[in-house]
Amino acid sequence: MEGAAIAVVLQESVPDAALEVVSTCDLHATLYTSRDHLKLVARVLRDHADLKYSLLIDLTAVDYWPREPRFELVYLFVSIDHGARLRLKVKLDGQEARVATVSDMWPAANWLEREVADLFGIVFDGHPDLRRLLMPEDWEGHPLRKDYPVQIRMTPRTTAPLQVTEKEFRANLERDRVARK
Repeated sequence: MEGAAIAVVLQESVPDAALEVVSTCDLHATLYTSRDHLKLVARVLRDHADLKYSLLIDLTAVDYWPREPRFELVYLFVSIDHGARLRLKVKLDGQEARVATVSDMWPAANWLEREVADLFGIVFDGHPDLRRLLMPEDWEGHPLRKDYPVQIRMTPRTTAPLQVTEKEFRANLERDRVARK
């Protein structure tokens, strides 16, 4: 199903949703929706008989800093019944990078939303467990943001290679062998 046809079905089901069809060079139909209508649009994508996008196969984000809106969330859906794929995008401002969770509709979104929250700092309202996933809990910042500082200034350290005699090497091996018994 083409992006325009999907948009017509969505517009009939969610009349006040702001939808924008985007032409792409690949085979994925691509639509933009607003963050306020994401939950309603996602529910129609999953439940409408003509759509039936039952699988969420990926969720990621893109940071366009310093441009506003800064972030774009990218959802990739698959309709097994219709053999179709859909790319749904949501633009988010840098100061208000929050959106409703879809993990209650697609359980696979749980960990994908945690990854995006951890690496980009986008908050998913209503998410059941938005703890950090890839970075330690005490980590400051979000590493995939374009304004994240990546240069760490450290004085270079040099070390001399460990030089042992053949006798010391054999003694170390024997000590290790005895310790493993």
